[in-house]
Amino acid sequence: MSNLPLKGKVAVVTGSSRGIGAAIVKHLASEGANVVINYSKSASLAESLVNEINSSPGEGKAVAIQANLSSIPESKRLIEDTVKEFGRLDIVVLNAAMMEPAPLETTDPEQFDRHFDLNVKSPLFITQSAAKYLKPGGRVIFISTGLTKNSSPAPISLLYIATKGTIEHIVRVLAKDLGTRGITVNAVAPGPVDTDLFREGKTEEMIKYFNDIHPQKRIAQPEEIAPLVSFLSKEEGGWVNGQTIYINGGYAV
Repeated sequence: MSNLPLKGKVAVVTGSSRGIGAAIVKHLASEGANVVINYSKSASLAESLVNEINSSPGEGKAVAIQANLSSIPESKRLIEDTVKEFGRLDIVVLNAAMMEPAPLETTDPEQFDRHFDLNVKSPLFITQSAAKYLKPGGRVIFISTGLTKNSSPAPISLLYIATKGTIEHIVRVLAKDLGTRGITVNAVAPGPVDTDLFREGKTEEMIKYFNDIHPQKRIAQPEEIAPLVSFLSKEEGGWVNGQTIYINGGYAV
């Protein structure tokens, strides 16, 4: 088996200038894929990641493409620009998302629209745009969350969990649709992951709580999520379709 099993493939990863998305593009590139790093505002982070990947000999190449994925035209442009850059598209990883914690009492229609525009509408229409370029062996991978399975979800996560639950059902339906063309559609659902976004607004006591609910007394690193996405992207993952795979270290649900 080749040391670069994704050589010649082209992957676009939304929201990939940092955190889990950045770990995914680096892992895909290390296995030979040419990657598109999508960002909305973090141009310097995206360019730094491009330089890091492109300075590694023997790996896939990277470019950064800016697109505000709350806009459907911008979402579609991301796919068109990817194909213009590399001439093909094989792997779509739908990672970009938002979470504005709020209980039911203070949730308003504008918050609802922001969550569903970015977390549901955008990935759905990105998939629609990508579908005309994907060939047999193509891959669509949504990033969900372990909160959809949590038996005691925090009330302030209402909208975020609602959007991710919707995504998981979209995956089941699209797997039937695109599966007729040999394209798989799956979701990866991480538990808590140690990113800047995860730590934002949390006290050390809160971080300790999340560490303690895991058997290993720690939370995941982004680099521990990326290999599962890579597996689903490769030939070996071709019989996995329509699934939501939870990757959380066995933390209590």
